[in-house]
Amino acid sequence: MPVESPSSRTFVLVHGAWHGGWCWSRVADRLRASGHKVYTPTLTGLGERAHLLRPDITLHTFVQDVANVLIWEDLHNVTLVGHSFGGLVITGVADILADRLDQLVYLDAFILDSGVSTFDTLPDDVVAKLRAIADAQPIPSLPAPKPKSLGLFEVDDVAFVESRLTPQPLGAYETALPLQHPVGNGLPCAYIHCTAPSFAAVEGSRQWVKENTSWDWSELEAGHDAMVSAPGLLAERLNQLAYSAR
Repeated sequence: MPVESPSSRTFVLVHGAWHGGWCWSRVADRLRASGHKVYTPTLTGLGERAHLLRPDITLHTFVQDVANVLIWEDLHNVTLVGHSFGGLVITGVADILADRLDQLVYLDAFILDSGVSTFDTLPDDVVAKLRAIADAQPIPSLPAPKPKSLGLFEVDDVAFVESRLTPQPLGAYETALPLQHPVGNGLPCAYIHCTAPSFAAVEGSRQWVKENTSWDWSELEAGHDAMVSAPGLLAERLNQLAYSAR
């Protein structure tokens, strides 16, 4: 039986809205080449699990998706990474399974307080418009945006993402997590701001981190979907964070 290297780390990489575990492939390849264990779960109703899209999917569903990976794979000392909407998911996982985690890494990610849903943070007219769009779909969901809005401009990157994005379940935006602990649940946390270009939608979360925490803060010269456009830079940063957590 292979012996795990003492320098090996375990990563669980959680994707954001409209994506799937597929989006991490370029980063996962690099981390595995460095000897790490990497898991890239796809949340219910997205990616290769798009056939499971249904009206009752909530943010809690997504939290349970990732929690079950930790439990069924018997993972411990995990660096749990959440991109964009996935930041809400890793906050929920840390709230219930902190003992299995080494740290949380928020990659250009959303952060919300206990009991606050994504729709709670938006103006009523915007919420009404989004609900109308979602309700016009066969199953209530929000169609994927254009890759350019995710900070992707290279032809190959656009083609890779555009052909794989799937609708986001509406219920994930309508529901909130009742957290039992402060965001992060006492774990070491890091925030990575993708700066080229900066993704305006998460600016509120970035300001919250700066004003309310002493988390590790770093910037990456890449667009919002850095795992696609700058996998080498991102893998290097995740390596650094994982080694610093112990």
